[in-house]
Amino acid sequence: MKSKYVIGIDFGTDSVRAVVVDATTGKEEASHVAYYKRWAQGLYCDPASMQFRQHPLDYVEGLEESVRGALAKLPAEVAEQVVGIGVDTTGSTPCAVDDRGVPLAMREEFADNPNAMFILWKDHTAVKEAEDINRTARTWGGTDYTKYEGGVYSAEWFWAKILHVLRADESVRKAAYSWVEHCDWIPALLTGVGSSAEIKRSRCAAGHKAMWNQEWGGLPSEEFLTRVDPLLAGLRDRLYVETFTSDQKAGELTREWAQRLGLRPGIAVAVGAFDAHMGAVGGGITAGTMVKIMGTSTCDIMVASPEVIGNKLVAGICGQVDGSVIPGMIGLEAGQSAFGDIYAWFRDVLSWSLEEYARDSGSGEASRIHDFIENKLLQRLTEEAARIRIEETGLLALDWLNGRRTPFADQTLKGAVIGLTLGTTAPKIFRALVEATVFGAKAIVDRFRAEGVEIEEVVAQGGVAKKNQLVMQVTADVFNMPIKVVRSEQACALGASMFAAVAAGIYETVAEAQAHMASGFSNVYYPNPEHAAKYQKLYEQYVALGNALEEHLRAR
Repeated sequence: MKSKYVIGIDFGTDSVRAVVVDATTGKEEASHVAYYKRWAQGLYCDPASMQFRQHPLDYVEGLEESVRGALAKLPAEVAEQVVGIGVDTTGSTPCAVDDRGVPLAMREEFADNPNAMFILWKDHTAVKEAEDINRTARTWGGTDYTKYEGGVYSAEWFWAKILHVLRADESVRKAAYSWVEHCDWIPALLTGVGSSAEIKRSRCAAGHKAMWNQEWGGLPSEEFLTRVDPLLAGLRDRLYVETFTSDQKAGELTREWAQRLGLRPGIAVAVGAFDAHMGAVGGGITAGTMVKIMGTSTCDIMVASPEVIGNKLVAGICGQVDGSVIPGMIGLEAGQSAFGDIYAWFRDVLSWSLEEYARDSGSGEASRIHDFIENKLLQRLTEEAARIRIEETGLLALDWLNGRRTPFADQTLKGAVIGLTLGTTAPKIFRALVEATVFGAKAIVDRFRAEGVEIEEVVAQGGVAKKNQLVMQVTADVFNMPIKVVRSEQACALGASMFAAVAAGIYETVAEAQAHMASGFSNVYYPNPEHAAKYQKLYEQYVALGNALEEHLRAR
């Protein structure tokens, strides 16, 4: 009997990776990472104004390179035995499209217009638009469409980003027929969808970011949207009504894309979803488990049965959506707008003088300097910070350097560090930043528990979870719970491959796919009781500091 393989494709912030997985055992046979070329050059982004845009060609080129690169590491016959593809992406990452579903940036006249490109999850240019949506939801006298979004709509999400572009760019406003999430566009591309109206839309993306819910028949009403801004008039009818869970087929791989990827035409392509949600499935999520995807930001995912959730509205999170993670279960999402990004920011601050020196040095010296900054500086900081006792830093920090996603989204907030003296060192500041990011994670745990959502175990995955022992030990100590680390290096892509296996008919349910394909755990971090007691006191100070400074940090 020939083996059957599936491919999980994970579009991250900086790159896309493809993983070829044995659908019977879950063994990851080969993988390949392709970095976005335009993004790597810093094109179309302006960090000072919180603008982060990605060109669709980065996705198209990366898709082809990653899949072909993974298949090239395996015997030629494996490509003939691939039966399905699953896709996850960052989100909310929407883009304006024409009536054929083609991103406007793929047209010559918009090729270099950032407003015609995909608006990355971390883009915070739509703060004003989010405020307008929230104000209207609370005052217009009709349905509060934010109630399944945690009660607060974020600048990181679908409608706010769309409205910002409509207000800012008349040319895009006139040319845009509709809008599509990245996770919906890739499956549509692979399956040859030629009309915006025919794109199968992800339940995950629609429910968590676009205020879609069956209770009110789909997306928010035309009356509500035009109350927010008349520029939204008519768009609802050009979007979608129905949504799909990711165990379903978006379609079948076209002959063109089969040739480009080196696969057979006609294989199943699953409906897409966000990386964190598919990653949670890849990490083995079940009821009572919080899966933390720990990378540049964090996403915290849970599932609960409809009977447990009932009519409960979990306030302050990033949505509760039926079927967004596992069909038949309510998916719950929270997270932090910056996590690993905070460590990278501090590295970049420290390396400014080194970068200046490198510019004045010969090429050999400059290369050594850049290698140290990229590959060793954070490692050295981590090693030194690990030697510092908890009470020794004298510092307390707030982790809102990119705003706050949860609890209660507010992208206007800024970060802070207090307690600095002339004796404060870089490792002490770094340790305080690590503690702050974990305190932010603890605030999310407390938010769930305050709403009666039980957390029985915590599972971690992602780059930070795999690489930084200090962060993981601090997390176990602050949570006062064991933290299991998923064995797979590519848990999001593994989760996408599980959905591919279900869409291809190898398994009937996602749970069945998990049972056969899960990778298990590579490590467990256990809390130190003495450290846990000290951190509880520091955490209480963190909460108090946030309450005291929140208004001031929002105003600046």
